[in-house]
Amino acid sequence: MDNNKYSKVNSNSPFKITLNKLFKKKLAVASMIILLILYGSGIFASFLSPYPYTETDLVNTQEGPSKEHFFGTDRLGRDIFTRVLWGIQTTVIVTFVGLLTGSLILGVSLGLISGYFQGKIDALIMRLGEITSAFPDILLIILLAATLRPRIVDFARDIEEKTGISGLISSGFIDYVVIGFALLPLSWFGMMRLVRGQVLSVANSEYIESAKAMGVSRTRILIKHVFPNILGPIIVSATFGLGAVAGTEIILSFFGLGVQPPRPSLGIMISDVTGRGSASVSVLKNHPEQLLAPIIVVWLLIFCWNLLGDALTDVFNPRSR
Repeated sequence: MDNNKYSKVNSNSPFKITLNKLFKKKLAVASMIILLILYGSGIFASFLSPYPYTETDLVNTQEGPSKEHFFGTDRLGRDIFTRVLWGIQTTVIVTFVGLLTGSLILGVSLGLISGYFQGKIDALIMRLGEITSAFPDILLIILLAATLRPRIVDFARDIEEKTGISGLISSGFIDYVVIGFALLPLSWFGMMRLVRGQVLSVANSEYIESAKAMGVSRTRILIKHVFPNILGPIIVSATFGLGAVAGTEIILSFFGLGVQPPRPSLGIMISDVTGRGSASVSVLKNHPEQLLAPIIVVWLLIFCWNLLGDALTDVFNPRSR
């Protein structure tokens, strides 16, 4: 009897109820499947790609789709399917690096501190966020990427020379660091403001007052009592943020401020076809199909994250049934 009671209670747990509501939404399920396929193909690009992403074949350039090259080849004879897979991997890494460093770590932490402690700390964090958000997002990101890259690259070279460690620059690690720093203004303030508002709404709740009366430390109250009760809006905001960060990374790579060649990126692939110069104009005019693969992937990533975010908004809405 006890086991049956336990299983009945467990089956009605908030987590399971949330999952059941989410899985009832067909568009959300379809979006998750597409995202899993795309991100999985990027994560396992080294196993799925039929060719090395640096391999060129100047004899077979500008070819259409075939058995050997599913999406054809570019003007250097590189396999487009291979480069799309590695480009997705680049987007996966940069997206999660940007989200973790910006929205989740910085935004959530400052939001918890600002909303719970309030006073001068709250005012300082809010003013700093307002100053940052006053700049147009994409211009600030481009400015940071352009100014940070030379300094970080020089710093990495010094480390390689002094320690004998190699590969910091050639592996693309520095590119991810630069983009991670550049994307901070895009995500942290919005997440911080959301978390701050949620904390303010629960800060005077009875269970918080009870924890204070029992002598529970502020840190424990924030982690054990406040944070779990505001997790829903954080998940929704992070979901929308993933699509925005992915799109911004592609824009940076398009302008040459993101991941650097030979590392593939969806933005670089689009730039190769639509960039300046007579060669790019010729490719765009005669072989526009080379844009289809990277643009469709970019569209799917942003579109599916937005659909999933809308579904999660309904799921976590206490008024929804």
